[in-house]
Amino acid sequence: MSNVISRQVISSVGIDIGTTTTNVIFSQLTVENRASNFTVPRISIVDKQVVYKSDIYFTPLLSPTEINTEAIKKIVSEEYRKAGMTPHMVHSGAVIITGDMARKKNANQVLKALSDSSGDFVVAIAGPGLESVLSARGAGTDVASKEKRCVMANLDIGGGTTNIAVYDKGRLAGVTCIDIGGRLIRVEKGRIVSVFPKIRQLASENGISINAGNAADEGLLRRTVSIMADVLSQSIGLAPAEKSIDYIYTNNGKGLHDIPKIEALTFSGGVADCIYNGSQTSGDVYRYGDIGVLLGEAVRNNKYFKQVQTIVPAETIRATVVGAGVHTTEISGSTILFTQGLLPIKNIPILNIGKTEESSSEKIIASIRSQIPLYKPEDKLEQIAIAFAGYNYNTFSDIQYLANAIAVGAEEVINGQYPLILVVEHDIGKALGHALNVRLNHKKPMVCIDGIKALSGDYIDIGEPVCGGHVLPVVIKTLIFNS
Repeated sequence: MSNVISRQVISSVGIDIGTTTTNVIFSQLTVENRASNFTVPRISIVDKQVVYKSDIYFTPLLSPTEINTEAIKKIVSEEYRKAGMTPHMVHSGAVIITGDMARKKNANQVLKALSDSSGDFVVAIAGPGLESVLSARGAGTDVASKEKRCVMANLDIGGGTTNIAVYDKGRLAGVTCIDIGGRLIRVEKGRIVSVFPKIRQLASENGISINAGNAADEGLLRRTVSIMADVLSQSIGLAPAEKSIDYIYTNNGKGLHDIPKIEALTFSGGVADCIYNGSQTSGDVYRYGDIGVLLGEAVRNNKYFKQVQTIVPAETIRATVVGAGVHTTEISGSTILFTQGLLPIKNIPILNIGKTEESSSEKIIASIRSQIPLYKPEDKLEQIAIAFAGYNYNTFSDIQYLANAIAVGAEEVINGQYPLILVVEHDIGKALGHALNVRLNHKKPMVCIDGIKALSGDYIDIGEPVCGGHVLPVVIKTLIFNS
């Protein structure tokens, strides 16, 4: 018998506010049930298409430390108009502040302003790890690595940072982020107007003095970008690593460890066009007001990068925003339970019960109770979602046991003003929800979804049901700001 549930198309937006540029894309995600009428629905995203790409804008600033929120909102609003979209037409997506912009003092406020004005389901993401994944997926590195059966790295070289993701035959093997970018030295009218402190230190360690106010000596700057290119090659293991460069990693982060040897490369980000297209480096090398052109040339000519096959990606400058618009949304499992009228909800922090804590009722209760104070600013419990794996609970008695433990551990949530939200990896959402409903006498509004993995520190958005109410669009994100 044919399936009674037809395909459904949902709209997604990606908004990327980068160190140098800002752009917007709109995508369409096709959701389909591939199960028969007599089995549990098996619903997944079967197609993803970018339907609109904005112009590339220079990211507007009010000062060196502050983003121009109103100018950003105007750009986004205009691109919505050009795309023929309105905020209420958007089901999911991402607003991402990347690179040096994430360090601006009003980055959080900008994200909130855009999230509030761009659609009920636009989410805010900032964080080097996720940015690395999104840019790589937007560039098509994951697919290329799988098709070519090789270890492939994508280096997304922007204005302020380089986000790196490594894929081994299509599987994510590692991510890192490093403070190397085309706008870390800015040039105006033949003079250096700013130098990022880490780059000044790197140059100084190599006998090069670069300071704001100095003349833009092309020879010195070429030597500097050559060193920066070497650092990039070291960061993915193509060149011997120098311990002295550890400070270059973003937020004193860690580099890649225990990854296979890199066999192929893709480059994305604004600098990538200068790597792939030699003509981009001719003419005025400071035409963008920075060292991006010189850095692209240095990477293209770097002896270590030349030893590895380089592949032209699906996207360069738009890779992150394409990844954000297309790859952030997941679909919940089909065995779910939710109280009508609660959805959509967004920006709900995750309280995660670790797998070791799931081994007994006592540990589950203790884990929830010990973490709840973390979600009580000004001693008032905020809305939270409790996440766990749930793979060891399969029988009716197991589910009852789990429901009892959650009810006891989350008593403060249950007695509070917000609904009980549970996020489970294993497909027990509906059974667990029913068990809790019975235990709580159907008096507590609830959302219980499965098929989703979320960790402490993550935030979750859950959209209105699609495919006849069988599944929910879900976005997991991490809000991380560098200070």
